[in-house]
Amino acid sequence: MCRHLGYLGPPRTPADPLFEAPHSLLRQTYAPRDMRGGGVVNADGFGLGWYDGEPEPVRYRRPAPLWSDADLPRLARSVRSGAFVAAVRNGTTGMPSGEGACAPFTGGRWLFSHNGLVRGWPDSLAELAGKLPVTDLMTLPAPTDSAVLWALLLDRLRAGEEPAAAVTDLITRVERAAPGSRLNFLLTDGTVLIGTAWTHSLWARVEGEAVLFASEPLDDAPGWSEVPDRHLVAARHGAVELVALNADRSVVS
Repeated sequence: MCRHLGYLGPPRTPADPLFEAPHSLLRQTYAPRDMRGGGVVNADGFGLGWYDGEPEPVRYRRPAPLWSDADLPRLARSVRSGAFVAAVRNGTTGMPSGEGACAPFTGGRWLFSHNGLVRGWPDSLAELAGKLPVTDLMTLPAPTDSAVLWALLLDRLRAGEEPAAAVTDLITRVERAAPGSRLNFLLTDGTVLIGTAWTHSLWARVEGEAVLFASEPLDDAPGWSEVPDRHLVAARHGAVELVALNADRSVVS
C-alpha cells in the first residue's frame, strides 16, 4: 500500500503536512500506523503536485524514499497553493518501480493518486482496459494497476463526466471485475477534492474553507474524522459531502 494526502482551501504551503507535522507524510514513509497488512514502509518513490495559478498542475516526483530527497523540504516551503496532492509509494510485489509509477498522476488540469491494489492484476482489468483508446494504453506512464486506473478515470473525465460520478462508477466496475481490491483514490482539479475509502483508511479534517484528506491523521489533535469504509467524500469551497458507495449500485444514500 501507499500513503497519500490532498488539500483544498486557502493557499498554504505543503511543507507542514509533508515534513513538519508530528505524523507527517515523511514519518508515514517509515513509521506508518495503519498499513493493514500492506507492507511496512513506503520507500518506493514519492510525488507532490500543486497549482501555481496555471490551469495545469506542477509536479515533482522521484523513484526514491522521501527521506532521501534534500531538495523537496525547501521547495515545499517555497510553495503556496490552494490545492495539492502528495503521495509516498509502497510498490506491490511484481509491479515495476520508477518515477512513472509514482503518484500523483496528471492529465490536463487533474491530479490523481491511488492507495491500494487491484486483485488479480493484470488479467482482472483486461476487459476494462481493452475499451480504452490504444494510444492511451501505449502512453501509460508505467505498466501498473494505478496507472491503468488513472487512464480509465481520465477517459471518463475527458468525456465530460462529473468527477464524483466518474470515480464512483469506476470503483463499482473495478470491484465487480476484481473483488477485494483496495481502491482509495484522491482526485483534484484545484476546485474540487475527492477522496474514497475502499478497504483502506482515509481521514478528513475540515477547518473553515480548508479541507485536508490523508491516509492517516497528521497529528493527535481533535478535528480528524475517519471516512467510513466504502464511502466517497467530496469537498468544494469548504463544503464537504459524504456519499456511501456500493458495488451493486453506483451510489446509495
